[in-house]
Amino acid sequence: MTVTSSRQARAGWPALPQRRPPRRRPTFATLRVPISRPARLVLVATSIVGPFVAWLLLALAIDDPKTLPTPFAAVQAGIDLTRTGVLPEDAWASLRRVLSGFGLAVLASVPLGLLMGSFLAGWSLFEPVLGVVRYLPPVAFAPMLVAWQGLDEAPKITLIFLATFFFNTLMTADVIRGVPPNLIDVSYTLGARTGEIIRKVIVPYSLPGIIDAIRVNAAAAWGYVVVAELYSAEAGLGYRIARAARFRNFDDMFAALIVIGLIGVTTDVLLRVTRDRIGRWLP
Repeated sequence: MTVTSSRQARAGWPALPQRRPPRRRPTFATLRVPISRPARLVLVATSIVGPFVAWLLLALAIDDPKTLPTPFAAVQAGIDLTRTGVLPEDAWASLRRVLSGFGLAVLASVPLGLLMGSFLAGWSLFEPVLGVVRYLPPVAFAPMLVAWQGLDEAPKITLIFLATFFFNTLMTADVIRGVPPNLIDVSYTLGARTGEIIRKVIVPYSLPGIIDAIRVNAAAAWGYVVVAELYSAEAGLGYRIARAARFRNFDDMFAALIVIGLIGVTTDVLLRVTRDRIGRWLP
């Protein structure tokens, strides 16, 4: 086809559609663009205050404290339980169980996840069985744990351990597998040994992600401590929630839920600050 015929063919083509220039979007609606500090504070305050306002409006609309108490009634119930010493005792009992069960899960799952993520042989050996076991509901083992371990602290701690160990192991392994292969290849090229690469390359690079996995599973630990305390517990926030619900003292129940939320948020903030300080050097 000659140049002239090519131009004649293009002349018969329809005109390209004209697109309007993109509209200027506000900063908060633009992908990955930082927002101002005042806007961020307003959004954070809205996120915190909004649910409580919705709770208050719904409680006022129902107008039945035995069905849904107001936030003020729940806070007052929490103050009353604190004065009598009941709520601090329950909070400490639940916190002790979470620290024991989830702490043991972290101590066991992080080394195993490091082994699985660093070595293909470790992944091939452990991932199939963990991938199956993690779908088994830990709550189903609660009666059996009580039958095996009695009515003391052991079945509660074991239930929290089982509920968090498998997921924390696999999430840790996925973080380890995300280490760029180039870093490992360069380390081998410079003469580093396998143990040195694990200590000086893989672990430092993966530590922020490992802490994020712990943050996620810490929330699950608090969810399962409530379930664990339904079995023969005499103290604990889960026990307080179940007892309050049984006697329709929903203001006490919401007071215990608020305490769980406050402890969880505090834990999450501490872990997040630790992660940010550890991961400053990462790109």
